[in-house]
Amino acid sequence: MRAGRARPLRAADMKKDVRILLVGEPRVGKTSLIMSLVSEEFPEEVPPRAEEITIPADVTPERVPTHIVDYSEAEQSDEQLHQEISQANVICIVYAVNNKHSIDKVTSRWIPLINERTDKDSRLPLILVGNKSDLVEYSSMETILPIMNQYTEIETCVECSAKNLKNISELFYYAQKAVLHPTGPLYCPEEKEMKPACIKALTRIFKISDQDNDGTLNDAELNFFQRICFNTPLAPQALEDVKNVVRKHISDGVADSGLTLKGFLFLHTLFIQRGRHETTWTVLRRFGYDDDLDLTPEYLFPLLKIPPDCTTELNHHAYLFLQSTFDKHDLDRDCALSPDELKDLFKVFPYIPWGPDVNNTVCTNERGWITYQGFLSQWTLTTYLDVQRCLEYLGYLGYSILTEQESQASAITVTRDKKIDLQKKQTQRNVFRCNVIGVKNCGKSGVLQALLGRNLSRQKKIRDDHKSYYAINTVYVYGQEKYLLLHDISESEFLTEAEIICDVVCLVYDVSNPKSFEYCARIFKQHFMDSRIPCLIIAAKSDLHEVKQEYSISPADFCRKHKMPPPQAFTCNTADAPSKDIFVKLTTMAMYPEDQYRDRLSRDMGHTDRIENLRKIWVFLKTAFHARLRCMCTCNRCTFCICQNFLNSDLLQSVKNKIFTAVLNRLRARVAEWGAMLLADDEGSITHQVHAVHSVEDSIFMESSHGPLFLEARHVTQADLKSSTFWLRASFGATVFAVLGFAMYKALLKQR
Repeated sequence: MRAGRARPLRAADMKKDVRILLVGEPRVGKTSLIMSLVSEEFPEEVPPRAEEITIPADVTPERVPTHIVDYSEAEQSDEQLHQEISQANVICIVYAVNNKHSIDKVTSRWIPLINERTDKDSRLPLILVGNKSDLVEYSSMETILPIMNQYTEIETCVECSAKNLKNISELFYYAQKAVLHPTGPLYCPEEKEMKPACIKALTRIFKISDQDNDGTLNDAELNFFQRICFNTPLAPQALEDVKNVVRKHISDGVADSGLTLKGFLFLHTLFIQRGRHETTWTVLRRFGYDDDLDLTPEYLFPLLKIPPDCTTELNHHAYLFLQSTFDKHDLDRDCALSPDELKDLFKVFPYIPWGPDVNNTVCTNERGWITYQGFLSQWTLTTYLDVQRCLEYLGYLGYSILTEQESQASAITVTRDKKIDLQKKQTQRNVFRCNVIGVKNCGKSGVLQALLGRNLSRQKKIRDDHKSYYAINTVYVYGQEKYLLLHDISESEFLTEAEIICDVVCLVYDVSNPKSFEYCARIFKQHFMDSRIPCLIIAAKSDLHEVKQEYSISPADFCRKHKMPPPQAFTCNTADAPSKDIFVKLTTMAMYPEDQYRDRLSRDMGHTDRIENLRKIWVFLKTAFHARLRCMCTCNRCTFCICQNFLNSDLLQSVKNKIFTAVLNRLRARVAEWGAMLLADDEGSITHQVHAVHSVEDSIFMESSHGPLFLEARHVTQADLKSSTFWLRASFGATVFAVLGFAMYKALLKQR
């Protein structure tokens, strides 16, 4: 999904059109004003009432279609007047500057009449228009100013002349501006300060723009703010002039050459007081606010089409943005967000989005604070389960603004249909859902918390009201980082359709409860026996005494009968973090759900366990620096990128493959020698040795693109096995030494 550069939200995006109504006493010149605007000359003959005039969007300053409506007391009834008032966006009350009676009617008739037809909280903006200024030598402003101070809904007053065409276009511009850039939501004239809703919105904008979270907007941040709001940067001298204006009026508006929040709010107050509130509205609308200073649904929930059987994930750009957000608020640089740091992060939200259950859904440190990995995991979980909420949260953080994208929908990747993955026997997904099913108290919660690295003693400290039915963490499969999402399914006779949808099923039974396996077997037969969803049975609480299950066959025989991997013993009653082997197996089954893979996994489960240490060494080499530096860039300059490029280089891969090939050839040659020596003894022995050769070849599992290369030779002597192990260890030792030496050399080079 590709998105273009962000476009500032204009007033035209908020209003489809503007409807201006002109009212006033008879013969004050309402119709003449409209006719002079249209014809650009004073009409010789003025009709009793002008027809409705529509000005196209391309000839108005704000690019909004404008409708101008005239009112004639002689031709229209009170009901028609009331209807016109209800349809208008702004009302111009026209009086004659040489007619005191028409001025008095402004407060005695027209303003009360208009206010009766509108809600108190949503008054229509009013423009006072003093016509026929060409007939007098004085101004009516001394009489009008007290009226403007009395009624806050009056936006401004304009004196004009239909005959001389004085201020005619300005009159309708101010009327249009009163609709598109109203003062009412921003400023309180009586108290001469901004309203709380406006302060709250501008405070959020300031915090989003303060990208280093130091409490000030430095020159780079001010220039970025200026560019995304007004499409032009500020010159260095212009920046200094702005700061000097703030310094002149408030003492704490500038700190360390940066604009503080107080200074930022003061500038916008100054704009409004000087009649430049369109500047403040441009900023507000660029950050997603509507006329009521609420974030618009179009901003928070951009259109995102998700076909059936597809899932949603965060893409690389979204993770980079979340990484910078985490670093921005991790002030003590401990790779975890304390409660105060998390609260500071959520200040740009209208509410706290995460409850206490999140701490039991993702990884935390010893103090219970969400770690960097846990932070990304929670966002991944939200994106997978409720993408609309994820879009909303990214909107609060200002994703589309800071990344200069059209909307936060550009942060989402919609995966392809799962049926295509099954057909091609490969997947592009990075998040896999596993439904954990079993009877109550069988150990499901223990499985979920074990994914987060918590043993039984830590799990006992979790409060019941803080428990979570989800757990998510990263798992490495063949060197690839994937997210495994566990969902605890409540015990029930039949599962709903939503509870069946997943990538892999984990059926958990308690080895100490004789009745727990029966439920797993029944659920498997009801919902998963004929499906293509892979299943793995977990024998939980394996540290307890195992009892015979009250079922027709044992769990092991059940797995053999249905061609499933054997039951996996599991316990979280350990001194350290529980083993994550079952989570690697679950993720692997989710990635490769085809039947032949399940059969192979069942046959080679013991083989996989024996080579797990070899795989972990290779995974460590490829991920150690990533875990330390949390680098997600492609700069080719940092330690992570250099090490990744080295590990993925053709040279290193070639050396690795040649070493394994040499070992394999040595084994083949030795087996051939055995066959020659035993040829005279027994012809049947030849068959046995040939079988040994095939056994060696079959035990080699290669994954050409990204996986490790496995080797097992079951029919070689102990001496040859030791020799092979020596060369394997030597090759890996050389690799480790080369990588670490190169990293140290690069680090020393940077220091110089």
